[in-house]
Amino acid sequence: MAELSVRSKERMQIINVTSDVSGIIERSGIRNGFVNLWVPHTTAAIIVNEHDPDLWTDIFMVMKKIAPIEGDYRHNAKYRWIPGEQNAHAHILNSLIKPSVTIPLVGGGMLLGTWQSILFIEMDGPQTRTIHVQVVGE
Repeated sequence: MAELSVRSKERMQIINVTSDVSGIIERSGIRNGFVNLWVPHTTAAIIVNEHDPDLWTDIFMVMKKIAPIEGDYRHNAKYRWIPGEQNAHAHILNSLIKPSVTIPLVGGGMLLGTWQSILFIEMDGPQTRTIHVQVVGE
């Protein structure tokens, strides 16, 4: 299993990791099978969607309506004296978004659609995060 390290610069940020994952697949030598990506964090997620910063702005607009950063959360009140722990919005969003994605591999490449990219979503940055990447097949 390989690991990707991702460094966010903003509180909420989307980072395209498609080329990093492609490199791991290439180095693995696996041509057919699947790649599984796992984010071991409760305030970040991973999705497959379009690489379009305008779409990302729209995604964050909807996320902030669902779980406003400055919402009245019991989690935030409980940890109000600990810097950086006012992140209930990120935990809530993580529970609605996936912490993993699995993508088929055919002929050494990911079976992604024309507009699909692998996107890491930071919801409580800036932080350095880990993505576990497991390539399985033949």
